Amino acid sequence: MQERGPAYTSAPRSSFLLSLVLKMAAGTLYTYPENWRAFKAQIAAQYSGARLKISNAPPAFTFGQTNRSPAFLSNFPLGKVPAFQGDDGFCLFESNAIAHYLSSDALRGSTPQASAQVLQWVSFADSEIIPPASAWVFPTLGIMQFNKQATEQAKEEVKRVLAVLNQHLNTRTFLVGERVSLADITVVCSLLWLYKQVLEPAFRQPYPNVTRWFVTCVNQPQFKTVLGEVKLCEKMAQFDAKKFAEMQPKKETPIKKEKAGKEGGKQPQQQPQQEKKEKKKEEKKAAPAEEEMDECEAALASEPKTKDPFAHLPKTSFVMDEFKRKYSNEDTMTVALPYFWDHFDREGFSIWYAEYRFPEELTMAFMSCNLITGMFQRLDKLRKNAFASVILFGGNNDGCISGIWVFRGQDLAFTLSDDWQIDYESYTWRKLNVDSEECKTMVKEYFAWEGEFKHVGKAFNQGKIFK
Repeated sequence: MQERGPAYTSAPRSSFLLSLVLKMAAGTLYTYPENWRAFKAQIAAQYSGARLKISNAPPAFTFGQTNRSPAFLSNFPLGKVPAFQGDDGFCLFESNAIAHYLSSDALRGSTPQASAQVLQWVSFADSEIIPPASAWVFPTLGIMQFNKQATEQAKEEVKRVLAVLNQHLNTRTFLVGERVSLADITVVCSLLWLYKQVLEPAFRQPYPNVTRWFVTCVNQPQFKTVLGEVKLCEKMAQFDAKKFAEMQPKKETPIKKEKAGKEGGKQPQQQPQQEKKEKKKEEKKAAPAEEEMDECEAALASEPKTKDPFAHLPKTSFVMDEFKRKYSNEDTMTVALPYFWDHFDREGFSIWYAEYRFPEELTMAFMSCNLITGMFQRLDKLRKNAFASVILFGGNNDGCISGIWVFRGQDLAFTLSDDWQIDYESYTWRKLNVDSEECKTMVKEYFAWEGEFKHVGKAFNQGKIFK
């Protein structure tokens, strides 16, 4: 312990520092390898001195299995990683909360103003960087299908984000104050895959302050310990259709039964040999995909396949993917909307109006949009059977959120899966009469993002599409 007295000698100072370290958080971070969200907590721990054990490989932790076990879910109900369990039993999920907990006061912001600025940039990373970065980068990793319009829009949004950062960093070394803070850690991790995959020299050239700051951060010892050597992209990665196909789950083809001849004993004897050949062929075919996947991709691809929640519904004539292509690539009013109503299956699908129940909580517009984006991200596996246009109306401290959702079946889809029930209770839901004028008007206005919106009484601010 620290000795009292007017002078500090080396021994008491060492004891004082040791006592500080002993008070720091200590525990285990569950994740999978190369998870950029986990990097935030790991780097924060490097700066603060928190004792952090990483559990990201068998037998201690197997992604897709351990995080689905009853023991894990009792502490972390969503089953998501990263997840933190302190040596004292304290549990946290959500990467920003974990990083904040593992940070020192200096990283969090030493004054109320600095602390608010750190929170500002953490929120900025989640709402402004992650959505376009994912839309652009994931197809290049084979994780998502390529959509030209979505990618081009993502590029423009990334340019806007980089321009904001470039202006802010024009006279600053770091985002908040004169030292690295949690703001820098979070924003760097959010930009990491952009810089590694797609931000080639020509693209990043207009934003020298951002690149200077990014390179400064990733070369700090605390960052390097976690990230290793970060190599900036030399050539913009493109969508690889072959890689995407290899990333998709393989369909099991049943072995054809040989027709039994008059002397039925001979042919069955050949079957094991045939099975062996087919198995060998299948293994050979699967091998390249395994070799080309990095650990992050493999972790994402290893999510256990669950039963289709819509399997009990009869077949439908409405091809949702075809409508989405029309909506994404052609004019909404003249092509997409007519296609929607010409092909809509009234028996197989239903249309719902949703309204956010707590408008008084909607303070800053960008944080309100983050609510919408966060819900969309958590409903990723619902995309095949749903479409939505959700709009923020009004401005700061005067906003409201509402939207039109199209679901497979006649009931609210959220009740079909535990994974989809996180956000929907924050909204009121009303099933619309598909043939009513109210429904047709709402669908037109929400899909086109233009109109009177008489039922709202506030001006359109911005919208988000779930597709």
